[in-house]
Amino acid sequence: MGRQSTGLLFILPAMIVLAMLIAYPVFYTGYLSATDAKGALTIKNYANVLRPAVTTQAFINLIYFVGGSIVFQVVLGTAAAILLNLEFTGRSLLRSITLIPWVVPGIVAATTWAWMFHTEFGIINYMLTGSGVIPAPISWLTNRDTVMPVLIAINVWKLFPFVAIMVLAGLQAIPADLYEAAKLDGANFWQEVRFVTLPQVWPVITAVTLLLVIWGLNSITIIYAITGGGPANRTLITPIQIFKLAFESFQFNQAAALSVIFFVVAAIIVAIYLKMQAMSAREAR
Repeated sequence: MGRQSTGLLFILPAMIVLAMLIAYPVFYTGYLSATDAKGALTIKNYANVLRPAVTTQAFINLIYFVGGSIVFQVVLGTAAAILLNLEFTGRSLLRSITLIPWVVPGIVAATTWAWMFHTEFGIINYMLTGSGVIPAPISWLTNRDTVMPVLIAINVWKLFPFVAIMVLAGLQAIPADLYEAAKLDGANFWQEVRFVTLPQVWPVITAVTLLLVIWGLNSITIIYAITGGGPANRTLITPIQIFKLAFESFQFNQAAALSVIFFVVAAIIVAIYLKMQAMSAREAR
């Protein structure tokens, strides 16, 4: 009993810090969501925040942004990892260069890409018009049809190196005997990738995808720094809507209500993903 008491005493400071930084904000957000400006209990905050069409649009935009980003991040990151695992001159240098997008701070990356996609002064329009690919500059960040694909592309560029490094670590743990056996059976490179590489690194891809889902649902830096949710709420996502409700409109109670709803929906999405992965793992056995 003395040992247990001593152990609890040692972890008590950490538990107090966790309670202050995590538990208290969570409970206080729940309290704000269920009260009005005068502190009276009410559920009108939930109805008021769900009623506007912009709330639905922001959530659809979020799913589009996160889903599109993750698909390309996983595909491009896995492909990059497979290529970086091959033996060739300059491999170490290329691995280091691949990490650059990931280590660049998000606000720096967002500002840089915003200038690159600028309609009048951006280098992308300059190169495309100079080479004759497009006849006139394109308003990448103000056109409703191009702004979200551009933001997805920037987000993919920012995070695919993380996927590549994680998958590369998994590739290096694959026994060489499996590849030797595949070559003896006459397998070519693509067959090795399909039947040896991907099945072996699938647990890593699953874990990385879950991290990307969690990060994507909470992403705000790139979109807020480049478009702020515009044009016409075309790139407005739920985290930015919560931020604007709280710190631009000062509707803290409605922002808290939307935060609670978003937390529940995000938890459900993650739970469904984990359930599907568990079912897939059981079927594979």
